Amino acid sequence: MHLSNVIVKICIRDMQIRMIKQTASFDWNHARAFFTTAEEGSLSAAAKVLGLTQPTLSRQVAALEEDLGVTLFERVGRSLSLTQSGIELLDHVRTMEEAAGRVTLTASGQSQSIEGQVSITASELMSTYILPPILKKMRDVAPMVEVEIIASNSIQDLTRRDADIAIRHARPDQPDLIAKRVGEVSAHLYASSGFLEEFGRPRSTIELSNADFIGIEHADRLIPSLNAVGLSLTKRNFRLISNSSVVALELVRQGLGIGLIANEVAARCPDLERILPEIEPIVGPIWLATHRELHTSRRIRLVFDFLSDAFREFRRPYG
Repeated sequence: MHLSNVIVKICIRDMQIRMIKQTASFDWNHARAFFTTAEEGSLSAAAKVLGLTQPTLSRQVAALEEDLGVTLFERVGRSLSLTQSGIELLDHVRTMEEAAGRVTLTASGQSQSIEGQVSITASELMSTYILPPILKKMRDVAPMVEVEIIASNSIQDLTRRDADIAIRHARPDQPDLIAKRVGEVSAHLYASSGFLEEFGRPRSTIELSNADFIGIEHADRLIPSLNAVGLSLTKRNFRLISNSSVVALELVRQGLGIGLIANEVAARCPDLERILPEIEPIVGPIWLATHRELHTSRRIRLVFDFLSDAFREFRRPYG
């Protein structure tokens, strides 16, 4: 065994001994700061996740290093890299994070109160146009339930309590989640009246071959679906792309191109016209998901069931 490996093992052993001795004064906030920084790869990203300023987060990580007497990160250019001690510690802290999450889930799941907060994550368009009228009706049923909406196109991790309930367009595959298909959303091509007056109102899919389209994130994923219903598009058609569905919708409304928009959303935008309504809609499922233990909470179960009932009207393609 190389001398360097022996030294590393001795340092790790000493670090673990110090951790055992310092358990009584262990600060979980410092450990979480380290864990999140290691997971996110930078102090700035971790600070955003934890809702802290970067200097505060940096001080917490430094405090943990001082308590343990080791260096956990080394700076490589503009990014951070875990030291060998940091790698060893990360496995232990990850186990602690998962255990803490299970405790929180169990405690929340056993709550029988219909008061308190329930967090829902959904896409930006779903959060902006479809959820508000549903939640307005739910207020009459459960006026004491506080709802937090996490509007994001990225998939939140329910197993880590990023949210209590997720509304998704794909079935979650985590084994600890309860998922229910509650409906489906259909989408057609839409453009603003101003765009169509300038471009012309197409009478066939061939006329759309040279039209400008608005893409969301990766156009490569959208092009096959559109071409499958009779269009003939390439990347050249997508001169504007946004990672925000709300921004993409506004680009369509401002006359910058044609967009594939859910019919329920387009119905709330009178300035948009459906193009070639005879084209088959592109249909996607709506899934509700929650953690298996959270499903025993009365308030989360109430919101879950209310959302499920509200999406019944989405069980057939709209329009």
